[in-house]
Amino acid sequence: MAKKKRAEPAGGTPATVALTAAGTPYTLHSYAHDPATASYGEEAAQALGVTPDRVFKTLVADVDGTLTVAVVPVAGSLDLKALAAAVGGKRATMADPAAAERTTGYVRGGISPLGQRKKLRTVLDASAAAHETVCVSAGRRGLEVELSPADLAALTAAVLAPIGRA
Repeated sequence: MAKKKRAEPAGGTPATVALTAAGTPYTLHSYAHDPATASYGEEAAQALGVTPDRVFKTLVADVDGTLTVAVVPVAGSLDLKALAAAVGGKRATMADPAAAERTTGYVRGGISPLGQRKKLRTVLDASAAAHETVCVSAGRRGLEVELSPADLAALTAAVLAPIGRA
C-alpha cells in the first residue's frame, strides 16, 4: 500500500496535528461510529475492512504509580505483567478511566497514542513489527490513522515488547 499524507479534516485532532507537524506519512480513515458498540477496536477493524491484528487499541495503565500507554492489537488483550516488565516495573493495573482521559486529553474509545496532552511512556506490542502498516485511533471515535509501526514507535518513543495476549 502506498503511504500518503492526507489533509486533515477541519478541526484536526491533536494526533493528526502531531503527524502533520512531524511530516510523517499517514492515511486517515473515518467511519460511522455506533455508540452502542461493545468494542471500539473491533468496530474499527470491521469498518475499515482490515484484520483485527492490524488495528491496535491504546490502553493506559498504572505501572508502579506512573501512567503508561500500552498499544496492543484489538484482537487480544493486554498482559499487565509483561507491560510492567517492559518498563522495568513490578506491578501494573489498568488506570482509572478519568485519569487516563484527563492525562491524555482524549475520551475513552478515542485515546490515541499520538498527540497526547502529557507525553507518557509508551510500549507498543512487538507484533506490530510484522505489518507494513497498522491502524490506531486518530483521537476520536470513528477516526483511525494508518501508519508504519516504525513511525508510530518513533513518534511516541515507544519500546517494542510482547505485551499482548491472544
